[in-house]
Amino acid sequence: MHDLSHVSGAQQQRALWLSTFAFTACFAVWMIFSIIGIQIKAQLGLNDTRFGLLIATPVLTGSLIRVFLGIWADQFGGRRVLTLVMLCGAAATWLLTYATTYPQFLLAALFVGIAGGSFSVGVTYVSSWFPAERQGTALGIFGAGNVGAAVTKLLAPLLMVAAGWIMVARVWAVGLAVAAAIFYLFSQEDPALAGRRRSGARPMPFSEQMAPLRNLQVWRFSLYYFFVFGGFVALSLWLPRYLIGAYGLDVATAGMIAAAYSIPASLFRIVGGWLSDKLGARVVMYWTFGVSTLVTFLLAYPDTRYVVKGIEGDIAFHLAIGLVPFTVLVFVLGFFMSLGKAAVYKHIPVYYPQHVGAVGGVVGMIGGLGGFVLPIAFGAMNDLTGIWTSCFMLLFAVVAAALAWMHFAIRRMERSHFPQLGRETDLPEIMAAAATRPRR
Repeated sequence: MHDLSHVSGAQQQRALWLSTFAFTACFAVWMIFSIIGIQIKAQLGLNDTRFGLLIATPVLTGSLIRVFLGIWADQFGGRRVLTLVMLCGAAATWLLTYATTYPQFLLAALFVGIAGGSFSVGVTYVSSWFPAERQGTALGIFGAGNVGAAVTKLLAPLLMVAAGWIMVARVWAVGLAVAAAIFYLFSQEDPALAGRRRSGARPMPFSEQMAPLRNLQVWRFSLYYFFVFGGFVALSLWLPRYLIGAYGLDVATAGMIAAAYSIPASLFRIVGGWLSDKLGARVVMYWTFGVSTLVTFLLAYPDTRYVVKGIEGDIAFHLAIGLVPFTVLVFVLGFFMSLGKAAVYKHIPVYYPQHVGAVGGVVGMIGGLGGFVLPIAFGAMNDLTGIWTSCFMLLFAVVAAALAWMHFAIRRMERSHFPQLGRETDLPEIMAAAATRPRR
């Protein structure tokens, strides 16, 4: 790890809060299609599958470039790379307003997605300012910039109803450009880059940075993030459409209720980072996957009418989740996903302190790809099954698989470190009976 003895607390706090501000602005732009996509869908007459592809396309770009941006942040400094990412995202969002056909919107969405690559740059930049024992909390605060999704859901519908989607895109583009200028003017180069410049050391070669990717553990972390972050992005994009279709809400109301998911799924990431520092990331991941498995199972249950043949005639009853219980459940889901997002990234600087950019970039890429694949899958499942809750059925399958892999991987590691676990039992009465049993 690089020397942080010369870094003051004020410098750390300035780097952290400026990065969080920049990431919030980037995330607000990255999620813009969750709102303006609804009006574009009506304008172009898109089905749910084509709509899912449109809103997910920015996520594809933002995911795929995370690996390279994380490595470039290691090599050239997070301050310059993050500023460049924000300016490119702002320009792409402004140019989006000139699109008129579906292919043009898809192409524009690809470039808008550059804003989503800011996460791996920010993780590299922020982690370089803090020692290992404080990185969980610091990265949790930085990751709370996901609240940019809620900013878009709360404000963009109001502006879109008043002035149309083009005005939303232009205002968001200008806002991101202003945020880029503020970040660059008030931020400093990260300590690792400054230390290399003083010593004349060369950046770590690309091949060496990518070496940890041979470890299966990195890809297990990636599956965790596929659910906690990819699922978050997918639901942030999909919930307004879901609420309008399943509950008949207007776009402004749907945006406000969807924010009830996005806000806890963003702000409580700070709590997740703090808990990961205090209790350990593994404990937090068990909480996240356990509760998420239960909640997605409940949300996956479709609106169903039953007729039971009773003694004195048929008995009919109806099972469905109303709007209020649905809002409560997605709030709970968002809360625990936020804890998990922080816990996953607590692992990375601890296990791979010299490869945060590369490993964080790959984990972020896979998580982001979840945000690309899942909305398309949600739309396709809607078209194929005709069941609104099919999106939660898919999320249940993903989180159940992640929980199982995590648990068995942890048990395998425990047995490798403590071989006696494979021979002993948690049932002392059985051990006592075996000890007293006469030998033949």
